[in-house]
Amino acid sequence: MGKLNGKTAIITGGSSGIDLATAKRFIAEGATVFIMGRRQAQLEAAVAAIGGDIHAVQGDVANLVDLDRLYDAVKQAGRRIDIVFANAGAAIAGHLGAIKEADFDAIISVNLRGTLFTVQKALPLFNAHGAIILTGSIAGVKGRAGRSVYAASKAALRSFARTWASDLKERGIRVNLISPGPTETAALANASTLARNELASPILRGSLGQPDEIAAAVLFLASSDAAFVNATELFADGGYAQI
Repeated sequence: MGKLNGKTAIITGGSSGIDLATAKRFIAEGATVFIMGRRQAQLEAAVAAIGGDIHAVQGDVANLVDLDRLYDAVKQAGRRIDIVFANAGAAIAGHLGAIKEADFDAIISVNLRGTLFTVQKALPLFNAHGAIILTGSIAGVKGRAGRSVYAASKAALRSFARTWASDLKERGIRVNLISPGPTETAALANASTLARNELASPILRGSLGQPDEIAAAVLFLASSDAAFVNATELFADGGYAQI
C-alpha cells in the first residue's frame, strides 16, 4: 500500500520540474492528483507522462475564478482534499532603485495572493488531518542582491505556515514550508555554465538539486511519516543556506 493511498492532492504551479516530479511521486504512492498550470499544452504533456489518476485544470492561481474552476473539478469528481502543495511562484529580479511596479505586483499576486487563496478556497473540501505544503526558497533567509521583493514574498510564506498551522489546529491540518535550493528546472535551461557553477558552488556536494530530490521531501511532508512535523520550514538545499 502506498503512503498516499486513497488520498486526493492538489498541486499548483505548472507541469514540469518540481511539480511534475511531485505529481509522479504522489501518483506512485496511490494518490489522485489534480494539477493546475497556465499552459494547456504542458498540462496535456504532463498528464500523458504521469499516467494514473491524474487530472489537469488550466489556470492561474492569481485569478480567483480559475481557482474556483480547480475546486469545482475536484467536487465534480466526487473527491475531497487531503493534500495541497501550493508550488506556484513568480520570480523577477530587480535591484532596489529600479524595481518596477508591475514586477512587484506580479510577484505578490502569485506568491502571496495566489498561495493564500489556493489554500483558503480548498478548506471547504479539506479532510481533517490533511497536509498543506507551501513552497518557500532559500531566498527567504538569504540577502542576495536584486531579489528583495521575491525574497520578501518567500519570507512571508514562512509566516503563513506558522499562522495557518495555528488557525487549522482544531482540524488537525498540518502546514509546512519546503524551501529548495538551486534546482535543475526549466528556469535554468538557458543559464550559462558560469551561472550554473556559481549557483552550485555553495552547495556542499557541488551540484544542483534535482526535481525528484525536492519531490521526495514534499512527499515526506504530505505523508503520515511527517505526522509530528508542523508549522516548520524544511530546507532541501544541499546545505546552501545552512552554513
